[in-house]
Amino acid sequence: MKNLFYLAAIILVSYTITACNNGKRPADTIMTDSVTAIHNNDVNIAFTDTGKSDTTLLFVHGWAINKSYWANQVAYFGKRYRVVTIDLPGFGQSGKNRDKWGIAQFSSDIDSVIKQLDLQKVILVGHSMSGDIVLQAAIDNPNKVIGVVGVDNFKSVGAPKNPDDKLQMAMAIAEMRKDFIGVTTKWFNEQLFSAATSPEIKRRVLNDVAHTDSTIAVNVMEQGDGFDELDKLAQANKTLYLINSDVTPTDTSYITAQKLRGRVFYTRGTGHFAMVEAPAEFNRDLDMVIDDIKKNKPVQQ
Repeated sequence: MKNLFYLAAIILVSYTITACNNGKRPADTIMTDSVTAIHNNDVNIAFTDTGKSDTTLLFVHGWAINKSYWANQVAYFGKRYRVVTIDLPGFGQSGKNRDKWGIAQFSSDIDSVIKQLDLQKVILVGHSMSGDIVLQAAIDNPNKVIGVVGVDNFKSVGAPKNPDDKLQMAMAIAEMRKDFIGVTTKWFNEQLFSAATSPEIKRRVLNDVAHTDSTIAVNVMEQGDGFDELDKLAQANKTLYLINSDVTPTDTSYITAQKLRGRVFYTRGTGHFAMVEAPAEFNRDLDMVIDDIKKNKPVQQ
């Protein structure tokens, strides 16, 4: 999580108010929610459950968006796999009755979904901040999770920290508390959208961010630090697969130096939301990842 948010810190602390470009979100592919209820410590977790297979793809959205961003993947992969998408608590249709919003709490939500739906041979796919979340969930569920896939995240795992990072982050958080919509609009336009990101997708994302609970969203960002990704990768003992935009670089040299396993697939020219910006290319890459996981990484016993 910290890699994504530190990337934006400098631009946020120098922020000047920018108007939010709201608009209607395009119609989503229809996904039927299961009637089964999932709860974690009395917090409701909204989800979809599609298809039948002994292998489950569990998709987890990024910061301030929701499970509808995986609609193309549900339609494509649901014909061959069991596909589950969730709204993390605090976002989408899930509950907000919680005080803590850190990685431990969100990974516990993943644990609850895996347990209550009795999922087997799970491949976790986490976008943006949820990369850390699914990595922790993989550590917590070694007999269930067979693969971990990050989507536009883990771009500099293990890189030396800048001494000013914490100060910049604190300043960014303070600015967001003053004007959430203005700050996030500037951040997304300048850091997370590419030149190829369509106006429709920009409007959809900015509209969803603008309508999220800003207090929760900022708390999620603030409480997501302190996760040692390199150490966690060693604990997980799994290949880290990444499907990342090539607009900003991905440095896996520190992973390699620690003799950890990682493999990167690039979606060309997309911004931060490849699953909706280039769904055919994204699905093709994820197909290759799934084949590699099933071939090389059986469930730990």
